Amino acid sequence: MTAVSGDPREVGRKVRRLRQERGISLSELARRAGVGKATLSGLETGVRNPTLETLWAVTAQLGVPIAAVLDTGPAAPVLVRGTAVEATLLEVFDDAGVTYELYRIRVPPGATQTSPAHHHGVTEHITVFSGTLSAGPLDAPLVAGPGGYLSWRSDVPHGYAAVGAEPVLASLLIRYPAAS
Repeated sequence: MTAVSGDPREVGRKVRRLRQERGISLSELARRAGVGKATLSGLETGVRNPTLETLWAVTAQLGVPIAAVLDTGPAAPVLVRGTAVEATLLEVFDDAGVTYELYRIRVPPGATQTSPAHHHGVTEHITVFSGTLSAGPLDAPLVAGPGGYLSWRSDVPHGYAAVGAEPVLASLLIRYPAAS
């Protein structure tokens, strides 16, 4: 099963274009994002389908929302998989210099996902529909059950895990202020 639905070559082209527009070398972006140079090169050429964690690490260093590199054609919603989170991108919208991404997420029991820090000022907002979710900064995770809401600044490493034996179904809204 692939990590990102859609065309990985299109994702790679977008990453390369953003990297080049910012005057950052492949080696430098790989170092900043904490990913291997071969991984980033494979992502840019479309021969590797990146994980959600890799995309978040790279886009954070480029100062853009993850949707800026996804192949968001009209055919179907974009599905992105991480270690524990399966996220379907439902909508991307901009409002006064802020970009929002709305996802439907599923977190199966028994797996934990650690995500790298997004760029400064990014926040995440989760509404849990079923299951119990532990999510938020690694040093201070938050917990919510059905009907609960979690919010945190995600410009620090953060994680997601289902608590108990039931999968978590939730919505995730990521708010990206314009990079400064």
